[in-house]
This record gives sequence, C-alpha cells and structure tokens, in this order.
Amino acid sequence: MNLTDVLAIVAEHQNERGISNWLKMGNTYGLKSYGVGLTKLRKIAKKIVRNRQLALECWESDYYDLKVIGLLIDEPNKITLEQAEKQVEDLGAGMLSHVFSACDATLAKSKIAFDLAVSWQNSDSIPRKKSAYGLLYELSKNKRDKRLSDQFFLSTISLINQSIDNEPKAVRLSMGSALMGIGKRNRTLNKAAIDVAERVGAIDFNEDGKKCEPFDILKHLTSDYLTQKFEANDR
Repeated sequence: MNLTDVLAIVAEHQNERGISNWLKMGNTYGLKSYGVGLTKLRKIAKKIVRNRQLALECWESDYYDLKVIGLLIDEPNKITLEQAEKQVEDLGAGMLSHVFSACDATLAKSKIAFDLAVSWQNSDSIPRKKSAYGLLYELSKNKRDKRLSDQFFLSTISLINQSIDNEPKAVRLSMGSALMGIGKRNRTLNKAAIDVAERVGAIDFNEDGKKCEPFDILKHLTSDYLTQKFEANDR
C-alpha cells in the first residue's frame, strides 16, 4: 500500500458534515480534511500494516486525516527523538495532539516515550507539556517498566498538584488525564491522586459555545468498579 492508496481509502469515507465542522474551526493550520472522524480513521489504520515510510509520507501530507493515520501506523521501535521533536511542533489542528501522545498512541509504545515524558514535563512549550502528560497517561497502563514505580508516579502527582492551577486549559486537561490514569494503578497512588483531584475539582473545558460536562477526575478515581478492583487485588 502506498500514499495514493491510503488517500483513496480516506476519500471513500468522506463526510460532508465533518468537512463542514472542519471548515468552521478557527484555525486549520493550512490543512485540508475529508471530514473523517477519529473512530473511522482508527479503523482504517488498523487495516494498514505498520509501515515506517508510509507513516512519514502520510504525516507530510497536507490532509489532516492522513496525518492522523501516519501517527497510527508508524513503527514504535523506529520512532526517533528528532522525529518526535519535529512532530510535536505541528500538532495544532484537530485531534493530532491527542493521537500523538494519548489515545493508545504509537509514540507511547516507543523506547523514547519515558524520557520524552520526563523532559517535556518541564518544557515551556504548551504542545510539549500537554504531550508529556498524554504520554504519562498511556505509560500509567504499563506494569512492566521498572522505571514506572510508585515513587516516580508519586513525584508526578506532586508536580501536577504544584503546577496545574497555573497551566492553560489544554495542559490542565492533559494533567487531569494523567492523574486519572496514575490513580487507577493501585491504592497508594489512588489515594494520592484523590487528594489532588478533590482540591482541583472538575476541569471545565467548554469553548466555542460547546456545552460539555466538566472533566471530573474524582468521579473516575472513586468509581465502584475501581473500588471493587482494589478489593479484589487485596484478597
């Protein structure tokens, strides 16, 4: 499969409503779109074998939909630091930032994910800081990497608590997601995350006239499912 093939598949799923919504965005960063939703793009990507060269070609396209697919079909073991640093500078449009660092991101499966997350936490760049916490959300699911210890995550929770109040909305939401993921690992981290979630409260992310429920981290960290999971682990 080549770039032309991928473009043809995406074009087959063109969505007029999606295109209309895309054009209503304040800034599309010069990208065009076939209006295909993220769920459908993920399904398309799953049918394409991971292909490093094709992923890079999709990313260089001026179609948003192809950029998303490029992020999804890349090969984790071949992603380089130079590539990640370049791509993070170009995440302004649509859901690119989400697909880049969260949403079961390919980057989170790479060898450089941990180091990037740690480095970008301290960056003055909003896209990098947002991506750092997106990666940390994904890494919170990893129980094999010994670097991802309770002590590491407790330090992360502490950093979130110290800085979340002064961050822009996009970073606050990403921090909230990381806090939620970390707090689901075990009782110790859950308690520490709840303490911060109670102080911070629900994060409002409404904009452009949209009315969405605020992101209630505490609700996720105190769910019956999670309580039962911890109780089962204690047996």
